[in-house]
Amino acid sequence: MGIWQRTTMIFKSKANKALDKAEDPRETLDYSYQRQVELLSKVRRGVADVATSRKRVELQISQLEQQSAKLQEQAQKAITMEREDLAREALTRRSGLTSQINDLRTQHAQLQAEEEKLTLAQQRLQAKVEAFRTRKETIKATYTAAEAQTRINEAMSGIGDEMGDVGAAIQRAEDKTAQMQARAGAIDELLASGALDDVTSATPGDDIARELDALSSQADVEAELAALKATQAPQAIEGTEGGEEPKQP
Repeated sequence: MGIWQRTTMIFKSKANKALDKAEDPRETLDYSYQRQVELLSKVRRGVADVATSRKRVELQISQLEQQSAKLQEQAQKAITMEREDLAREALTRRSGLTSQINDLRTQHAQLQAEEEKLTLAQQRLQAKVEAFRTRKETIKATYTAAEAQTRINEAMSGIGDEMGDVGAAIQRAEDKTAQMQARAGAIDELLASGALDDVTSATPGDDIARELDALSSQADVEAELAALKATQAPQAIEGTEGGEEPKQP
């Protein structure tokens, strides 16, 4: 296979794939139905034209028959008046009209046959168009329902484009939240251990302030301990007063 043939095949395959992706079966069905309706309309116009021509021929035949009948009366009247020459002329004209009438009747029969054939074709085509319309609407409804069901399933499973973007955004938000929580916990631990200064409580690097705070806390503990001992001393004295006196050695 030559380069040009391969290039043409690749282009056609890609174009066919793009067209298949862009094609909506419902629009294609509507377009096909519209074309059939237009064809049916043309057939109806054809039937109407043939019927009009047939009717015109019928009118011509009727007029010629009236003229033929009039010439026949004139010929009879001429014979009555012993004018054979006039009778011969009337009969000659009547003979020409009879030939025209026969030709028109032949045309009328042909037009009538054509009209019947077109009418039958119109009826068959109309039945096919109606059947196609019913099938078209059924296919469109089925396709619409399947499309809706597919979108619902994609949304529920999260494989759709929009739901996929939402899922990715949620994942990014959860990752950032976990990162911020971990950072906050690390800073709390550093502040508690003294490895990181609290800029809101003291000047960064102020070791004297921290040592004074520790001594103050220790002094508070010693004061509370002394107070507890003081409350226990009176109880010990009351216990000795209620019992026997200690023996002298």
